[in-house]
Amino acid sequence: MHLWAHTGFKMQATEQTYQLNYKAAAARLQPIILRTPLQLSRSLSRRHNCNVYLKREDLQVVRSYKLRGAYNMMCSLTQAQLNKGVVCASAGNHAQGFAYSCKMLNTKGVVFMPIITPKQKVHQTNMFGEGFIQIQLVGDTFDDCAAAAQKFTIENELTFIPPFDDLRIIEGQATVALEILEDLPEVDFLFVPVGGGGLIAGTGSYFNTFSPQTKIIGTEPEGAPSMTQALEAGEPITLDKIDRFVDGAAVKRVGNLTFNLAKDFISQMQLVPEGKICSTILKLYNEDAIVVEPAGVLSIAALEYFAEEIKGKNIVCIVSGSNNDIDRMPEIKERSLQFEGLKHYLLVNFAQRPGALKEFVNDVLGPNDDITRFEYMQKTNKESGPALIGIELKCAEDYNVLIRNLNRLQINYTELNKDDTLFGYLV
Repeated sequence: MHLWAHTGFKMQATEQTYQLNYKAAAARLQPIILRTPLQLSRSLSRRHNCNVYLKREDLQVVRSYKLRGAYNMMCSLTQAQLNKGVVCASAGNHAQGFAYSCKMLNTKGVVFMPIITPKQKVHQTNMFGEGFIQIQLVGDTFDDCAAAAQKFTIENELTFIPPFDDLRIIEGQATVALEILEDLPEVDFLFVPVGGGGLIAGTGSYFNTFSPQTKIIGTEPEGAPSMTQALEAGEPITLDKIDRFVDGAAVKRVGNLTFNLAKDFISQMQLVPEGKICSTILKLYNEDAIVVEPAGVLSIAALEYFAEEIKGKNIVCIVSGSNNDIDRMPEIKERSLQFEGLKHYLLVNFAQRPGALKEFVNDVLGPNDDITRFEYMQKTNKESGPALIGIELKCAEDYNVLIRNLNRLQINYTELNKDDTLFGYLV
């Protein structure tokens, strides 16, 4: 149950009633966070025939909005709780916001991360913590890691700082919305990336109170539709499997508190294919020199689906973070090319006769087609086995010509892009 009021609202948590007070949270955060800019994007505004403003949380101290919620919750703890220490489980932005908060509050913290966490993220978390945190690498998955963190917290009587499902976390994230409306009082659409739901619960609740006419659009990666399916089911559900590529927004289950808040004011959820997210990352970098992580660009990638509705309107997209490992860029480019129909993989059985490969190059490929990968799949008698061929095109329409040429010359081939199992094994 929630009671709306001008200063916030109350909601019954598991053990206490907590009064959300956005202005108080903003005052607590003011000495710690950056007030991030709300920038008009001229390129996006031209493309979509509206005014597109970007709330640049990628420029935050720890390069994501997560610091707001983590610090807001931690500074509400008693001194006794802070003296004992705090714990979190995260492989990304929450860990870095937690680490920085530990440093600013002179509190010892333990960060649990999966063993597979990239070294760059481990290094960044240590850097923001500056000696106030200890990192434990546990488990092969985040779920294993989170379970270990909870067990450690209970055994040592410490305080757990969750990534999203706490009203103090939600209240901290809501200060993003407070800044937006102070800078731009009239907002027609707010596009918000959704993972566990903390950001949309916070910003959405604030807009619902102070700008109820604004349409709140939640954006999720297609491979992790946790809020979308929760809304369809009427309650949070645990997804069997998810695509973890958009790591900042890929969760199997949204929070109970975040769902109970967000369900009342989300106007619409929009799923965005991972390949489109990658294309948007590259376009944003090339056109605006903005470097973001996959989750950070979700809100912008969703604009195309609302082309008619947003014309002539004031649009705000929250750019949630920029903690992107440069080692991921080849995969981002690859996924983008495949999504745009410009990169294709074929398994080709060449006829066992001289000149078969030359014929493929001369008579099958178009003048602008480029072979980016070629390897025989057998270690012995290579020429008698199939060859894996990666082809990059200049325009997507050229693929139809390529297939017609293969069929005309009666070449035996398999389109790997259309076979998820084979693609996963071979590419």
